[in-house]
Amino acid sequence: MKLLVLGGTRFLSREVATQAVARRWDVTCACRGESGTVPDGAAHLPWDRAEEAPAAVAEGAWDAVVDVTRLPSHARRAVEATPGAHWVFVSTISVYADNASPAMEPLLEPITDDVDLSVDPEAYGGMKVACEQVVRSAAASSLVVRPGLIVGPGDPTGRFAYWPQRLARGGEVLAPGRPEDVVQVIDVRDLATWLLDACEARTTGVFDAVGTPTPLGQLLTETAVGVGDPEPQLTWVDADFLEAQGVAPWAGEGSLPLWLPRPEYDGMLAHDPSPAVAAGLRLRPLAETAPGCLDSTVTALTPEREAEVLAAWHSR
Repeated sequence: MKLLVLGGTRFLSREVATQAVARRWDVTCACRGESGTVPDGAAHLPWDRAEEAPAAVAEGAWDAVVDVTRLPSHARRAVEATPGAHWVFVSTISVYADNASPAMEPLLEPITDDVDLSVDPEAYGGMKVACEQVVRSAAASSLVVRPGLIVGPGDPTGRFAYWPQRLARGGEVLAPGRPEDVVQVIDVRDLATWLLDACEARTTGVFDAVGTPTPLGQLLTETAVGVGDPEPQLTWVDADFLEAQGVAPWAGEGSLPLWLPRPEYDGMLAHDPSPAVAAGLRLRPLAETAPGCLDSTVTALTPEREAEVLAAWHSR
């Protein structure tokens, strides 16, 4: 199997390349190489995707291409240069316009120009819609996968890793919102395995690539088991109180990851994985994912701030 990975130095694309090498495939990673090295056993093909594709891309006779780009111009150049390959494009659930619903519609309007996300982060979903359209209309055959929150070893965001790290420390744990709030995550290793299986089988279509929808209380308990604490001490603090205390949702400094405003985000982490599972996706238990997140860098609520919020909750 001759595979072209567009990227290959960070998180999902690197995991795809690593697993493909382990399968003894002929793997080439086309990228600038500025974010790190490609996995051992893979070839590095230098390509700044702001420029036209080098001849080696067009002449590669690839069986399959895996791409994670968010920029429409990058998708257009790559598809035009690899017209005979089976394309596996990694999109996102951020293409959906309604976060309150887990339905696969409606989509955002496509944004066909490249937008700097540091200037307009809201353009992310619309650009991914445009990338999907390029791939589905121009590739010889294609699979579009729309992951939710991808987690596991190498995650550069820490949006899930906060919880294994926090639960591993033990003690009283600030748990946000309600234990019945549904969330879902997918292990990067499971997603990469499925993408490679799809390359080999030339799977086509559009799928939500997501984990099992799980109540947050269950997710935290299973995560705690994975890091050695079968009975975590969870104190549930409601959303209104957290907001009044200035705790941010989802990600970033001062945040509690996986916590989202409800009901406006009820559907964002509640998509149906069963079509993807029927197409071969295999999902590992959360307790197996958690230990691989203990070394990830996390930017979230500090221990000191957590203690302050818990003290305020108990004295309200």
